[in-house]
Amino acid sequence: MAFWNDPGGAKYRAAYFEHFPGVWRHGDWIEITSRGTAVFIGRSDSTINRGGVRMGTSEIYAPVLALEEIVDALVVDVDGWLALFVVLRAGASLGDDLHAQIARRIREDCSPRHVPDDVFAVDEVPRTLSGKLLEVPVKRILGGVEPERAASRDSLANPAALDWFAAFARERTPGA
Repeated sequence: MAFWNDPGGAKYRAAYFEHFPGVWRHGDWIEITSRGTAVFIGRSDSTINRGGVRMGTSEIYAPVLALEEIVDALVVDVDGWLALFVVLRAGASLGDDLHAQIARRIREDCSPRHVPDDVFAVDEVPRTLSGKLLEVPVKRILGGVEPERAASRDSLANPAALDWFAAFARERTPGA
């Protein structure tokens, strides 16, 4: 097993064996059923824990993406700050009404604790070539990691989408 352009396997080992030395950590939450089968529940590194209430990001996306004005979204929790980034349908605007709708839908469909602290409109959210959201790399970028260390642009369907998040992180970090 190896990553592309990782000749010595350092990135592969760091990704899967660094957290628990010698033990493979895949990053998914699974449930082993009484039949011995596994049910995929979600990504462990994308679970948001606010006030002791754990919720997968997909549970937050469902009510947000049900709103007609929103076509895509990405949510991250950076050290207790919950930020939601939304791609708006053409002609829609992120005003007080849409903010209130987002908060109400998440509060009612998910949890009052998971209503975002801030909501931002973006042109696009970064995705891998296979369409997966880059929640963890965006979280790392917002935490101060350079985009090149957070994600491989070669693996992205829209690498320029990371640039917005990098600029946003620099603007929010005093002295950066």
